[in-house]
Formats: sequence, structure tokens, C-alpha cells
Amino acid sequence: MNHTSARLLRGSLVAVWLATAVVSVWELHGQSRELLTGLPSGWTTGNAAWLPMAIILAGAAADAVLGLWLALRPGRSAYLAALVLMGAMTLLATFIHPAWWLHPLGPLTKNLPIAAILLVLLQDERAKSP
Repeated sequence: MNHTSARLLRGSLVAVWLATAVVSVWELHGQSRELLTGLPSGWTTGNAAWLPMAIILAGAAADAVLGLWLALRPGRSAYLAALVLMGAMTLLATFIHPAWWLHPLGPLTKNLPIAAILLVLLQDERAKSP
């Protein structure tokens, strides 16, 4: 893959992860919180009432760290970490709201092309390694 194509793919991933981090915090008490309405009530009431906010903030922090890592130090480790984080978040989201796979704007299906981009970037890194 040529350098320009790799930078374009990487830049698009950086934009997704950083934008997701910002929007997650911006909408902390709005849409972000609404996304977690499918959590079991034991996770959201009583002594665990803090958990949804902690999940949102931890996810936003992970997104921000990953976005910066991809922007500043791209490479195999960053791509693998992105793939693992995306997989974990996809599994969590599937657990909370399986119907999101059928959502017309694709909050989960968008992860399929993101995974493909990460795999292409990983393959490109392997091809460059001696």
C-alpha cells in the first residue's frame, strides 16, 4: 500500500476514535447515558448507580488514548489494540442492545469496515517488517 493511502486510512480511524471520545463526554447525561439503558437494573441503581457514568468515561478515555496513539505512534501495537478495543466494545454493545445490529445508521455494523481497515493496516505493517 502506498504511504498516502495508509495515512488516509489511519487519519480516518483517528477521526473516528477522537470524535467518539469527545461526543461521549459531551453527551454524558444525554445520548451516552441513553445507550446504556439496556444494562441490567442491578448495574444502574443503588450502590451501582455510578457504574453507567464510569463505563462512559472509561470508554471515552480509551477512545481518546487510542486515537492519539494511532495519530502519534501508529504501528502494529496500536492497530492490534484498536482491534481488541473495538471487539470488546462491540461485544459489550451487543450484550446491552443486540438490536443495534439492525439500526439503520449502523452503530455496530460500522465496526466491520473499521476492522477491515485495521487488518489492512496490520498487513501493510507486516509487509514492511524485515
